[in-house]
Amino acid sequence: MKKPVKPKKKRVATTAPRLQYAALPWRIDPVKGVEILLATSRDTRRWIIPKGWPMKGRKPHIVAAIEAHQEAGLHGKIEKAKLGEYQYEKRLEGGAAVDCLVEVFPLKVERQRKKWPEKGQRATHWFPYTIAAEQVDEPQLRAMILAFGILIGA
Repeated sequence: MKKPVKPKKKRVATTAPRLQYAALPWRIDPVKGVEILLATSRDTRRWIIPKGWPMKGRKPHIVAAIEAHQEAGLHGKIEKAKLGEYQYEKRLEGGAAVDCLVEVFPLKVERQRKKWPEKGQRATHWFPYTIAAEQVDEPQLRAMILAFGILIGA
């Protein structure tokens, strides 16, 4: 009598999330209080904060500042210490998805240029921080925006 063959277990590939760096652009409006600038993503047109992949030879907070300039024309004071991090699923060209861990650095915006590299590809808008939190899809980012707004506005 033959022994029954055990079915092979499916191997699930576990890969660490890919790292990105983001700026949380903020300012204080005399009437509206703490505001957060959001930009639309190029593909899905969702409201996001400026972010991008690591750049060789550049510190994370510098990468975040560069992304804020490229995606929204922003200039200001970027913090060296990260505010926090959140995870999301990024859709790549061709439909594949990759898990990303995003480290977020506050950027106190001093000005927004009239022209910037991705201006024709994205919309930008200043929102009161409570409204900005409602606009983003990622729960961890939403909580971070709310906590930051309360901290800065206090």
